[in-house]
Amino acid sequence: MTFGERLKQAREKKQLTKAALGKMVNVHYSQIGRYERNEANPSSDVLKKMANGLDVTTDYLMNGTSSDLAEEQITDKALVNQFKKISVLSDENKKIVIALIDAFLFQQEMKTRLVS
Repeated sequence: MTFGERLKQAREKKQLTKAALGKMVNVHYSQIGRYERNEANPSSDVLKKMANGLDVTTDYLMNGTSSDLAEEQITDKALVNQFKKISVLSDENKKIVIALIDAFLFQQEMKTRLVS
């Protein structure tokens, strides 16, 4: 996928018009169209504003890296940051974190079943 295609996909996923995104990043909606058609490239400042407004990373918009595809799906930036910190832990510590998360999710599922 090209930059323009990723930009358009991210914009549509957030259900934003070109005009709404343009207003968010202080560019005319026609310029958003040029970006999406790969006729122009945004400045680094505009790129950063678009990424923040679309809840994706600048790296994803520019390069479409696979790790950023996961970040695109997780819109809670605090969780993304926590997952990045976990990814550098030793394998043993990663297993502990996974076990803790699994236990917590299991507990929440059981509470939900009891209430239902």
